Amino acid sequence: MNATKDIVLCTINARYIHASLGLRYLYANMGDLQPQTALVEFTLEQRPEDIVELLLKPDIKIIGFGVYIWNVTQTTDVIRLINVIRPDITIVIGGPEVSYELDDQPIAKLADHTITGAADIRFGELCTDILKGEKNAKQVSSLPVDINELKSPYPYYSDNDIAHRVIYVEASRGCPFKCEFCLSSLDKTAVAFDLPAFLSHMQNLIDRGARQFKFVDRTFNLKAATSKSILEFFLAQMDKELFLHFELIPDRLPDVLLELLPRFPENSLQFEIGIQSFNADVQKRISRKQQHDKTCENLQWLRQHTQAHIHADLIFGLPGETLESFGEGFNLLHSLGPQEIQVGVLKRLRGTPIARHTQEYDMRYQTTPPYRILAHKDADFETVQRMVRFARYWDLIGNSGRFPKTLPLLLSGNAFEHFMALSDWLFKTTAQTHKIALSKLFTLLHEHMLDVQLQDANLVETALLEDFKHNRLKGVPKFKGASALNLANPKHTAAQRQRRHVSG
Repeated sequence: MNATKDIVLCTINARYIHASLGLRYLYANMGDLQPQTALVEFTLEQRPEDIVELLLKPDIKIIGFGVYIWNVTQTTDVIRLINVIRPDITIVIGGPEVSYELDDQPIAKLADHTITGAADIRFGELCTDILKGEKNAKQVSSLPVDINELKSPYPYYSDNDIAHRVIYVEASRGCPFKCEFCLSSLDKTAVAFDLPAFLSHMQNLIDRGARQFKFVDRTFNLKAATSKSILEFFLAQMDKELFLHFELIPDRLPDVLLELLPRFPENSLQFEIGIQSFNADVQKRISRKQQHDKTCENLQWLRQHTQAHIHADLIFGLPGETLESFGEGFNLLHSLGPQEIQVGVLKRLRGTPIARHTQEYDMRYQTTPPYRILAHKDADFETVQRMVRFARYWDLIGNSGRFPKTLPLLLSGNAFEHFMALSDWLFKTTAQTHKIALSKLFTLLHEHMLDVQLQDANLVETALLEDFKHNRLKGVPKFKGASALNLANPKHTAAQRQRRHVSG
């Protein structure tokens, strides 16, 4: 960071690979102050003291922090240190985590100014006032932004960003839907950027070497004509081995997309599809409109006719959702065959309308980030904890792609019931949800499938050995040859299993 900069734009990303699009919008729209402004990013792996040491330079007058649910705790610690070491620096915060419910937020008390809402233009205006010595309120509201008057953030992805990080882009901003768990429910509608200008920026990025594009649009397939133009633009350049990530509305696949999507090659498309719940009563309760039959039909079509990687989301903990109804939804989604099922646990994001159900459904949340549900009327604390572990183990085993042969055997019959039984058993056996070595996971699966599920040892071991090789693990798995105990009757009796454990 240049020591002569007066203003620093800063955020703490979850991981290095995530480059902040929001920060680059702010930087692009600093106007005459841009030459005096530096853009600096950190990650959660860095200690607050180290971040502060790297941030503080003699000439800095203003630091603006982008605050999100994943970084608010660490950013608070950073600001607290800056206030002690350099109280002369003006601290400005903004972002979704500090745009609502500010009264009880420690970070808002520590900052000199908080900008609520879209700060693309307002941050630069506030900095101008501060440098002139003009007074502003502690809480600064931003005015509505005409997105086509914004300066583009895309030139401010560095060559290093393009070479090593995911490039975040947006063709539209906002969402017309009102799902109450989501901050986008507060938007009035979705507004599109000028398409020719947007595609010109995408071409410049591709020409500079960008290959991974993640669209942050909440509803990429909302308008068929726009989606068609964007897909045709990227399809014409697929010889450059591009990778595109879009978020799709699950029940909307117009004919123009049905024609285009099968033309994309393998490893070029990923779709994030938010199902959230298949329970019609829950959907209605949270103001989510979703055509059930069309959603199922579209998921099946995407799996059968395209090579896209489908990442489908479910949320446990919505008001009125029981463990049983969630399990039914999980089984239905699993039967539709997405490559990934992201099992999320409800978070009460600040400002979201989901709060209106708190009293009726006795919804109890963590009081600190990430504000996860702890219990509600239809799911006690123990049940929620079981689902938190289920989600973690599912990522390790179900979503990881490490067990393509073993997983179908494990889940056969009733996927949710069998995986919940495995999840409960894993935690009882290991008391761990993290830092489980992959080789140990193979051994644990072997033990569970033989000793608890009583599956055919030859089938289990054949599948596990194939997956062991698939993962290119070295050495010989500890379970190899275990079926030799009784080849004539692979389903071991309890006595045989007991002898096997005793003999090591």
